[in-house]
Amino acid sequence: MFIILFHANTIFCVSESFDDTRCGTLKSKHENSFQSLSNTEDRTHPNMASRLCCSSPSPLSHQHRCSQTYSRISPSPTTKPKTSLPLIHVSLQQHQHPEQEAPSSSSKPRIWVNPNNPLAKRLRRKSNSSRYVSLVKFAQSLDSCDPTSEQVSTILASFGDTVLERDAVFVLNKMENSNTAPLVMRHFRDKIKPSKDTELILYNVTLKVCRKSMDFQAAEKLFDEMLQRGMQPNNITFSTLINCARMCALPDKAVEWFEKMPGFGCEPDGITSSAMVYAYARTGNADMALKLYDRAKEEKWRLDAVAFSALIKMIGVSGNYDGCLSVYQEMKELGVRPNMALYNTLLEAMRKARRPRQAKAIYSEMISNGFSPDLVTYASLIRVYVRAQFSDDALSVYKEMKEKEIEMSSILYNVLLAMCADVHRVDEGVRIFKDMKSSGTCQPDSWTYSSMITLYSCHGKVSEAEAMLNEMIESGIEPTIRVLTSMVQCYGKAKRTDDVVKICNQLLDLGMVPDDRFCCCLLNVMAQTPNKEMGMLTDSVEKGNAKLGSVVRYLVEEQEDDGDSFIKEVSELLSSVDAEAKMPLCNSLIDLCVKLNANGRAHDLLDLGLKLEIYVDVQVRSQIQWSLHLKRLSVGAGLTALRAWMNDLSKAFECGEDLPPLLGINTGQRKYKPSDKGLFSVLESRLNELNAPFHEHPNKAGWLLTTTTEAKSWLESKGSTESISTSNSLTQTNEQWPVTVNNV
Repeated sequence: MFIILFHANTIFCVSESFDDTRCGTLKSKHENSFQSLSNTEDRTHPNMASRLCCSSPSPLSHQHRCSQTYSRISPSPTTKPKTSLPLIHVSLQQHQHPEQEAPSSSSKPRIWVNPNNPLAKRLRRKSNSSRYVSLVKFAQSLDSCDPTSEQVSTILASFGDTVLERDAVFVLNKMENSNTAPLVMRHFRDKIKPSKDTELILYNVTLKVCRKSMDFQAAEKLFDEMLQRGMQPNNITFSTLINCARMCALPDKAVEWFEKMPGFGCEPDGITSSAMVYAYARTGNADMALKLYDRAKEEKWRLDAVAFSALIKMIGVSGNYDGCLSVYQEMKELGVRPNMALYNTLLEAMRKARRPRQAKAIYSEMISNGFSPDLVTYASLIRVYVRAQFSDDALSVYKEMKEKEIEMSSILYNVLLAMCADVHRVDEGVRIFKDMKSSGTCQPDSWTYSSMITLYSCHGKVSEAEAMLNEMIESGIEPTIRVLTSMVQCYGKAKRTDDVVKICNQLLDLGMVPDDRFCCCLLNVMAQTPNKEMGMLTDSVEKGNAKLGSVVRYLVEEQEDDGDSFIKEVSELLSSVDAEAKMPLCNSLIDLCVKLNANGRAHDLLDLGLKLEIYVDVQVRSQIQWSLHLKRLSVGAGLTALRAWMNDLSKAFECGEDLPPLLGINTGQRKYKPSDKGLFSVLESRLNELNAPFHEHPNKAGWLLTTTTEAKSWLESKGSTESISTSNSLTQTNEQWPVTVNNV
């Protein structure tokens, strides 16, 4: 018999025998309005959620309770019913402790209440949601108690000897303490005496607790216990273990357990295999990671951002930075939302690839997707910009970090200061140095002082460099050879030869051996020194490096040889230095030759450099253009190479050789300002003095171009190609070139 009650905001349906089957029609129409007790892990057991939801407390005598409810909520005669409002299902039974629960009965009262009705909250307290809260509190108590059997048993005593399977699974599923969860599981197991299937569910849910708390050791112990009890693990068991290893940053363990699955008759599914893309990528097994990744795309597995991040990192380690971008693009096409770790991995890959523009694009996309950069993000950006000498972008990132009050590291401060020294940003470098000292967390170290001394030295600020050196010594930091090299550079620019010699002696007194960088710097200083003071520096060079001193003495003293002795000594010298120091050393020697007007020696050294492949692809010829490539050559070496190239062009013209339509000189540098003494500016000045028709290319930085027609006309106007090829004005100069030490 049904009693249907209508109220202004409520529809009530009360029955003495109203079960879920008989209310199937209403339930199907209003499924979204039902309240579930709980949901276990979606992979714990396929039927566990329905088993939990269909259970209900033991029946109570309800006639009196129904009459009381009817009297409390009887409708007003003046109120019109509203039957179109949503309904929710609420039990009228009083909540009992778990140990008082009895098997569900089909004879139980039900009431359907509009959730907007003021009485809904009061009725809900008497519903199954109250039982849900009670079980959650049990789980919280078990998480916080001491991990002993006595404590666990005391808390679970209120369940009594009758424990429902659904309650056991629910409590374990809500726990997060891997120390107490196994004790709770064993207590429930002993009380329930479950079947093998149910016992496997209990173990799998407990493994999930280990995964939550990232306790892989406890998970492995549980697995061993399962085997000892004769249970057969399933895919859920292995999936939970593998993901636990992944969350614990143990990719080797994830691989180990993945490869154990076939031995237990388990075939990896999409979820497990997707997790293994991450594990194999993290362990560096590129073949397996890419194989699983290809299979994931074919079978449309759902990879997460963590797996993609590991793939990108693995591919980046191999140096395939285009592959990193390809995987990132595929991830976006699959609709996977990136996370911060993935963006940071991509930015780090772009840093290693030296691709500042792509890093900037990725950063912009990250911001547009609502992510806030962290310290790792900013560090990658600063480094990629510094490496590419995008000084404005690097300083902009630093400014943004200051505005957001993100704490800088000493390394980042030093990277920025080194950049300022390289690009001669004195004012910005000084501000960053002051910020570092006032930060309270970072203090200047040897690298810091070295960068600041180099910064002042590049501009010949002797007093500032000396003050920084004194501050460094007072701070208890001994000067390094890099610092002393910068001081040699500084005194050389200021024409203080005595101080240069003093620094050289100080270096030797400290027991330091002059390195290639120091020797190149000393040679560059000699190229700026008046001839009358050359002897002092030659002695210093000889004290530091006997082979180099012998070569320098040949040049300074204009010693005669049989034509082979000089080149032989230079060859031995170049063979004794590291590969990366060969070109800077050869550049410095040619600069010294040009300064001493020893153009023949300069050409001999250039030819030797070409023969030893220190200089490669300097002259490149094609059907369209003949080019002279001077990138990484010093000013003196560039002028010497230009003279040799002009000589070859002159001979080609005289011999009537077919020439391409274009002639070009690539300095590899940009003209920044009229006073710039870089290779581009010096070459442009020399060519202008000769009225040579070479012009700066508007779209190619560092290029000077002319047509063959213009070049022929220019040579004809000179009357003789020989006069051009032998002109000393191509190499002779009285200008002071910048002392460069950072190219070693």
